[in-house]
Amino acid sequence: MAAPAGGRRAKAPLGAAARPRAAVRGGRGGAARAGGGAPVPVSGAEGRPRAAGGRPLDEEVSSDSETEGPLHGRRRREEAEEEVEETPQEKKLRLAKLYLEQLRQHGESRAGAASAELPLIPQLEQKGRLQRLVAKDVQPPDPASIRVFRGHHLSVTCLVISPDDRFIFSASKDGSLIKWEVESGKKLCVVPGGKKGTEERHMGHASHVLCMAISSDGKYLATGDRNKLIMIWDAATCKRLHIFTGHRDAVSGLSFRKGTHQLYSASHDRCVKVWNVSENAYIETLFGHQDVITGLDSLSRECCVTAGGRDGTVRLWKIPEESQLVFCGHQGSIDCIQLINEEHMVSGADDGSVALWSGTKKKPLALARQAHGMQDAQGLQQPYWISAVAALRNSDLLATGSHSTSVKLWKCSEGFRKLEPLWDIPLVGFVNSLKFSAAGDFLVAGIGQEHRLGRWWRIKEAKNSICIIPLKRRTTVPSSEGPDSS
Repeated sequence: MAAPAGGRRAKAPLGAAARPRAAVRGGRGGAARAGGGAPVPVSGAEGRPRAAGGRPLDEEVSSDSETEGPLHGRRRREEAEEEVEETPQEKKLRLAKLYLEQLRQHGESRAGAASAELPLIPQLEQKGRLQRLVAKDVQPPDPASIRVFRGHHLSVTCLVISPDDRFIFSASKDGSLIKWEVESGKKLCVVPGGKKGTEERHMGHASHVLCMAISSDGKYLATGDRNKLIMIWDAATCKRLHIFTGHRDAVSGLSFRKGTHQLYSASHDRCVKVWNVSENAYIETLFGHQDVITGLDSLSRECCVTAGGRDGTVRLWKIPEESQLVFCGHQGSIDCIQLINEEHMVSGADDGSVALWSGTKKKPLALARQAHGMQDAQGLQQPYWISAVAALRNSDLLATGSHSTSVKLWKCSEGFRKLEPLWDIPLVGFVNSLKFSAAGDFLVAGIGQEHRLGRWWRIKEAKNSICIIPLKRRTTVPSSEGPDSS
C-alpha cells in the first residue's frame, strides 16, 4: 500500500489482508535512530554499538535541549525575584509536589482525599517519576493460599487481567481462550481451539496462542498466534470481532496503548505493526530488529518497547518520530520485557539475567545474573532461563519466572540501580506469563509443562494452569516518592 504524500502514516480498512509497506526507509530500516537524529548502526567496526559521531551508545540520550540562552535565563531570574504569578504549568508541578508530601506524611487515607483535589498526578506518571514504594511491605506469600485454576489441555502461554481486577483471560498452546472470574474461579467463557485452516469457520485460534492484550477501558481483547493472525474480541462477551492479518510469521507480542484503542503487535518476522482496533484499520509497519521479536509492552506514550531475542537488543520505538533507541546488555536471547513506568523497564533472558533499564541510558542500570540459579542440563551447568517478568506499575516491586520451581519477587532500589531479591514462591513448571493486579493485591502466573516459545524440555509433573498468588502487606501504609535520582 503506497504511503500518502507528505504523511507518515497509511491507514487502510482490513479486508482479507493488511499488507505492510513495500519499502520502508530511515528509522524503519535496519538502522536505528537515537532520539530521532541521525541513523545509528546496530554495531560499529569494533563490535560495540556506537552513535553517529563516534559517541558510545551507553551515554545518556536526550531529545530535549538542556541549555538556555542568556536572555531567557536572565528573564527567568527576574521573574523569580519579582515573584510574578505562577503559570498553569508551575501550579501543576507545585500541586503535584504537595500531593507527594502529603503521601509521605499522612499515608494512604489522606492520599485518597488529596487525589480527588489534585487530578494532575498523571503528569508525574508520564515522566516516570511517581514511584510507589511497596516492596518493603510485602510479606512472604503463603504457598497454601495459592489458588490454581485448570482448564487448558496444553501449556498456558499468556494471560491478562481486566483493568478492574475482576477477570483473568488466559490462552494456551491448544489454541483455547478462557475468561475466568477472579473471586469465584469460575470459567465465564471458553473458546476452544480449532484445527489449522478453520479460522474462518471456527471462532477461535487454530494454533498456539503466544500473546494477548486488553485495552485500558476493558472493551477489547487482542490475541496473537503462530498462524500469523491477530484476533480482536469483545472482552465482555468473548465474541470475535475482527481478524488482523499482515504479519509474515508468528505473532509474539501485543499491547494496547493506554487510554486508546491503538494496538501494537510484534512478530517473529522482526517487525512491529500499529493498528487502530476501533476503526478496524492498519496504520504502519516498523523494522529494526535482526532476530525474532519475543515480547512487547507499552503504556500511555505513543511508543513501545520490544525484546529482540538473539539479536541481543531491547528497543524503544518512538512512533511519531519514526525512530528507535537500541539497548544492549544481556548475553543470551531476550525473551520477555515489561515497562515499570514511562521511563524504566525490566527484561529477562535465557542467560539467566534480569535487567533494569532507563530510557536515557543504553546499558542496564542494574543486572542480576543467574537470577534463578543454575541447573544441571545434560551434564552441563547452565542458568535457569528467565521466561517471564512482571512489574507492578509505578512501583518498586517486580516478579520473575523460570522453570526453577519458583517465582521470585524483587525490590528495585537506589533509583532503579539495584535489584534486591525478596521472596521465592514455589511453583512447578515453566512460568510463561506473569501479571500483577492493578491494585497490587495479587499476582497471576501462567504455568505450562513447556516453554511458551518452544519444546526444549517437558516438565511432566507440572500442571497446565493459572495460579493466583495473594500478596499481603504489613499494616504500614506504602509510601511514595517524587522524582527519582535516575
